[in-house]
Amino acid sequence: MLNIWGVILFLRLSWITSQAGILLTCTIILLSVLITSITALSVSAIATNGRVNSGGAYFMISRTLGPEMGGPIGVVFSFANALACALNTVGFAEVIRDLLQEFDLTMVDPVNDVRIVGVITVTVLLLISFAGMEWESKAQILFFLVLIISFANYFVGTLIPPDTDKQSKGIFGYSSEIFINNLMPEWRGQDNDFFGMFAIFFPSAIGILSGVNISGDLKDPATAIPKGTLVAIFCTTLTYLGICTTIGSIVVRDASGNMTDILAGNSTEGCLGPACQLGWNFTDCIQAQNCPFGLANTSKVLGQASGFYYIIVAGVFAASLSSALGFLVSAPKVFQCLCRDNIYPYIGFFARGYGKNDEPLRAYLLCYIIAVAFILIAELNTIAALISNFFLCSYALINFSCFHASITNSPGWRPSFHYYSKWTALFGATVSVVLMFAFTWWAALVTFCVIFFLFGYVAYNKPQVNWGTSLQAGRYNIALSYSVALSRVEDHVKNFRPQCLVLTGPPNQRPALVDFVDSFTKHISLMICGDILMEPERQSLVSTDTDSMAKWFNKRKVRSFYTPFASDSLRSGTRQLMQAAGLGKLKPNTLVLGFKTSWREGSPESLVDYVNTIYDTFDSNYCLIVLRMMDGLDVSHHFDYEVNQGFEPDGPAHHEQSTDLDKASRQQVRTVFQRDQGKQTIDVYWIADDGGLTLLVPYLLTRRKRWAQSEVRVFIIGDEHNMEEGRQEMISLLKRFRLDFHNVIVMTDSERTPQPRNLKRFEDIVAPYRLTEEQQGGASESQLKTLCP
Repeated sequence: MLNIWGVILFLRLSWITSQAGILLTCTIILLSVLITSITALSVSAIATNGRVNSGGAYFMISRTLGPEMGGPIGVVFSFANALACALNTVGFAEVIRDLLQEFDLTMVDPVNDVRIVGVITVTVLLLISFAGMEWESKAQILFFLVLIISFANYFVGTLIPPDTDKQSKGIFGYSSEIFINNLMPEWRGQDNDFFGMFAIFFPSAIGILSGVNISGDLKDPATAIPKGTLVAIFCTTLTYLGICTTIGSIVVRDASGNMTDILAGNSTEGCLGPACQLGWNFTDCIQAQNCPFGLANTSKVLGQASGFYYIIVAGVFAASLSSALGFLVSAPKVFQCLCRDNIYPYIGFFARGYGKNDEPLRAYLLCYIIAVAFILIAELNTIAALISNFFLCSYALINFSCFHASITNSPGWRPSFHYYSKWTALFGATVSVVLMFAFTWWAALVTFCVIFFLFGYVAYNKPQVNWGTSLQAGRYNIALSYSVALSRVEDHVKNFRPQCLVLTGPPNQRPALVDFVDSFTKHISLMICGDILMEPERQSLVSTDTDSMAKWFNKRKVRSFYTPFASDSLRSGTRQLMQAAGLGKLKPNTLVLGFKTSWREGSPESLVDYVNTIYDTFDSNYCLIVLRMMDGLDVSHHFDYEVNQGFEPDGPAHHEQSTDLDKASRQQVRTVFQRDQGKQTIDVYWIADDGGLTLLVPYLLTRRKRWAQSEVRVFIIGDEHNMEEGRQEMISLLKRFRLDFHNVIVMTDSERTPQPRNLKRFEDIVAPYRLTEEQQGGASESQLKTLCP
């Protein structure tokens, strides 16, 4: 309640009542309460859906919507709290300045006096904050007692019949004439309207998140936050409505303060204002528009109408200082939590805490500097309008967090606080955004621009955090819905895309194979890296491999799934992967594997396994791509350990000794497919009509920026007599495929007999694999071909 009862209550509520009238002022109060109550319900639901640590609103939003939305709101909300500290400090400084003027004391001038007093005040509050929560709590208890006494002093004062001095200042006690006159609005000033008054009053309601901001210091946040917030809103609402109604019933808008303005006789002819019915004539100052007293002209009305003026002054001190101290304490704690999450660079300096309570002393100094900068503005109304935008933005995000967590139907969304609705949360978020633009449209645009910039930064960098957010649950729901919907769609040749099952083994040991397939599948089609686990020691590490490979893919910016499969042989594992990999229509149709370079040194069984894997691919109606590199594909020899398991990022939360995962994160091997290919050529040998995949893959490659300047050459088989005819047929086929390939070359020497030395070389290579006469067992070559075609 202390943070809700602020300087606006004492210094601006009476003025707002004079401008908007009792009716619209009560409407403003109730609308503010509606927004804060809906937000409080959303806060209570989020706070009771798990453990709430230090960080308040930032912690709740980031753990509900994720770092993309939590990061921006953490920055904005910390900044808004610092501004709120400045707002209440400026209000306190205004009262001190007015007191000095009553005794004809001035330090420099009215504006600079506010600046001087404000800077001194916020410095003292900073020292109290350095003393820790114990001193801050004791100071808040004292402030609370002073506020209760000042409220009692005011309401009792409204019942005391006013003397002549009070009446000259426009205070007449409860009067139906004054109430009716003050019931409707009377706008004064070019920029004063309903939303202008709303923007100035709204900071009176922003203190509802104070308990959330210090949630790390609460014994039971899940219970204390809902009870404390809702009770505080109820009590402060009664206070605002009571003061608005009573002050509008006893004080006129304009008064001269001149004791000689008493009406002579009972004639009210030519007299202006409701005071005429009460025996006073303030017509002269009303017409001259220079009345120094009344609701519309002074911020001291509550003190003048109370039983004892200086008790109200003490109440202003208590309200402003308690709110300023509360915001000065909460802003650094929110910012400290943001800094510790390492979402943004260069702010980790402010994450350090000191003492047994982990006080964020560095963040205190940053908040102090921001508060001082805005105290130097020395204009309460200007600061109030800016604060309204920042806090409305925070409320919109909190309500949207609750709404989004509810509609995702995540099993993890189980708040113990049940008195909320996803639709009221959505309504609260919508109204908050609308009011932002209604209050100050340019400030709303600046706020959203800052948020979108911070959001874009986090979304681009993708911090490695896992908070179980509703965005993750929402993505799951969307993916599941689209996968099911896609399974009902029949395949069409126009929509064919190579969805690849890549036999990489551990992907980080064959990065060239991964990068090559990623070159034509990224943002286009599916890529699954299959790893046949034939070693017993690796079969027990499937879950570890899956997590580490996912991190390796993220580090390399490759869009792929990693699917390990335990099997006794390459052929058996591949066959089962081709049957089981994928989901619905998101199922591979192309097998990609590396060229077997070690076939001379390998066992005959491994060769048979490899060749039969290719046969199984065709039998399964899969397309086939074989990648051969000059230096091979396996780069495991680059590492000083046997199996490179993946990537594990370094971070402050990890203090274990260096492991294989850490080594892999530091040894990201670059491949030729990660470089700009420049004006090289992609040669396509169209030996036979294979369905078009041989032409489709080069086309997809040339769509990538790295391959955009490469030229595709298509080689076809023909004879010397029909070269041009064969070439034109191929060009016609390319046009029918809508492929912009023009360089077609006809090979006319395909039917020539191989040179003797090449034949002998081939015979020498395959000789170890031929059956000897003893192995043939008397069977002829034709019989063997029949038995083993």
